[in-house]
Amino acid sequence: MKLRTGTAAGAALGTAAGAGGVVAALSARRLGRRVLDRIERRLERETRRLVAKAEQAGPLGKAALAGIKALRDGKSPFRALLSFGWTALKETLARIFGRGRRGRTTNIVEQIDVGAPRRLVYDQWTRFQDYPSFMKKVISVDQTSEEKLSWKAKIFWSSRTWESTITEQVPDEHIVWRSKGPKGHVDGAVSFHELAPNLTRVLLVLEYHPAGLFERTGNLWRAQGRRARLELKHFRRHVMTRALVRPDEVEGWRGEIRGGEIVTTPK
Repeated sequence: MKLRTGTAAGAALGTAAGAGGVVAALSARRLGRRVLDRIERRLERETRRLVAKAEQAGPLGKAALAGIKALRDGKSPFRALLSFGWTALKETLARIFGRGRRGRTTNIVEQIDVGAPRRLVYDQWTRFQDYPSFMKKVISVDQTSEEKLSWKAKIFWSSRTWESTITEQVPDEHIVWRSKGPKGHVDGAVSFHELAPNLTRVLLVLEYHPAGLFERTGNLWRAQGRRARLELKHFRRHVMTRALVRPDEVEGWRGEIRGGEIVTTPK
């Protein structure tokens, strides 16, 4: 009887001790959570304070804030350093060029001779949706109608979109367009000149209106003119290595547009 009583008492004590351990563990967990909550609230207050100061600071202050935020979000020190450098560069350029202002209009005139008949060169040019396959910076071209196109292209490490409208198009002669976009736009014209039966000159005239920070910075370095020259070379390479050997597969649009309206359609 005493043995049973002792055993029951021991079990009761063990149960009580176990329950006490569970309560202690739960209390410690709640305490730890409260401590973490206080730390997080303090970090948020410090971050808001740093943000307020960074708004009054120069590019380095804002760059330092970007690095701190990257570390707080769990990014590696290397990624935080990249955030610091990238923000410093953007803030410095923004101070130089201003925020939200449109840059100076740039006129670009380029020409290139293509060793192919004018009709084939013109037809290939009108196949706008082929551009991403051979032009380096063009990501996509969607032609919503014969005179309306939506573009997406790479600008440095970012991308830009814009809409263009063909206002005049005469087969084998010229195409004129206007465009609009949130980060700037390009109006222009391209004409096709037969120098010989198998030699065509393409003359490209662009009027570039930059608006974004990257666009205004690139405009200072005349990067758009170099890009247009390079893309023309890509076009010539495509015509002479692909279209010229399979001319029957190149079906361009041969309708006519005047004043932004289609006046004739291909027969």
